[in-house]
Amino acid sequence: MVLTPNLSSDFVTLFVTIGPIDTAAVFAGLTAATSGRERQGLARRSVLISGAVMILFGLLGGLVLSLLHVTLAAFRVAGGALLFLQALTLTFASPGLSSINDSERREAQGLDDMAVFPLAFPLIAGPGSLSAMVLLVGRATTLAAQAAVFASLLACLLLTYGAMRIAGPLMRWLGKTGADVVGRISGVLLAALAVQFVFDGLRQAAL
Repeated sequence: MVLTPNLSSDFVTLFVTIGPIDTAAVFAGLTAATSGRERQGLARRSVLISGAVMILFGLLGGLVLSLLHVTLAAFRVAGGALLFLQALTLTFASPGLSSINDSERREAQGLDDMAVFPLAFPLIAGPGSLSAMVLLVGRATTLAAQAAVFASLLACLLLTYGAMRIAGPLMRWLGKTGADVVGRISGVLLAALAVQFVFDGLRQAAL
């Protein structure tokens, strides 16, 4: 049963911006020296924390924009541009906006608990995925459409948790080439969705 015509684009947008495969790759590197039980706990806590943050952004994003006197049309253009930038980095196999740099990676290695930083933020709940939540909820005009956005988020978080749980075998199976192929395909899809957000924002602003 299709809840909303935007259900597929909701899921694809969140799947690409969260990036379960990319998240699993970074997770595997950061937790290589930890035990299986510790990795399981880190994966669970990071997904729960990032999920709570993204739900809050989805629920309160519109209110924050109104308090800042920023129209949804303007945010659609800005958010679309941000997602397009992430799409370019994915397409050309570069670290995305939700990735972590070398200094953050070294800092994370010295932390007792990496669940909040860098796993929950910015790896899972990064600028791209948080912007996507505000855009998708803002686009949803009915309760069914809003429910579809949060259902898509739940599905993507479950996939991310699953990918993190099998990060080692998954990375060995995909290899560097396989991960790059997934990233490039995701980048192309995200680019099209990002441009559509920009078009929607410009159309709304012109009305």
